[in-house]
Amino acid sequence: MKIAIGNDHAAFEMKNEIKAYLEGKGYEVLNLGCDSGDRVDYPDYAEKIGKAVVSGEADLGIAICGTGVGMSIAINKIRGIRAVCCSEPYSAKLSRMHNDSNVLCFGARVIGPELAKMIVDEWLGASFMGEHHIARVDKIRALENR
Repeated sequence: MKIAIGNDHAAFEMKNEIKAYLEGKGYEVLNLGCDSGDRVDYPDYAEKIGKAVVSGEADLGIAICGTGVGMSIAINKIRGIRAVCCSEPYSAKLSRMHNDSNVLCFGARVIGPELAKMIVDEWLGASFMGEHHIARVDKIRALENR
């Protein structure tokens, strides 16, 4: 599985730690984030991650900024993206199971790296349940097309 990961300046250290963690677990990681603390604009990186996911270049995406909120707002503007901003594992897991989320966002200024790893593990370990959730995800897709 290939995961696109990206970040802004507030999260370059967290991105590097999560990238190494994922690679250690055998995931292929596409680094689409910045690699320094020099100020950048998170929507630019959100777009790169979102486009990689919707094009199929990556299977899933992880977007990290200071709070995770800016990245999630920006990346959810891309048709086909269902991003979730999580600060705990339970919501991350259920976002995959119920909402078929394809991008995980979190904040490097909100959570530490060990909690981030737990969130990533729960998110990647879950899968879409389908069944009655399909109709709801289809309604989300319909909203994008209006």
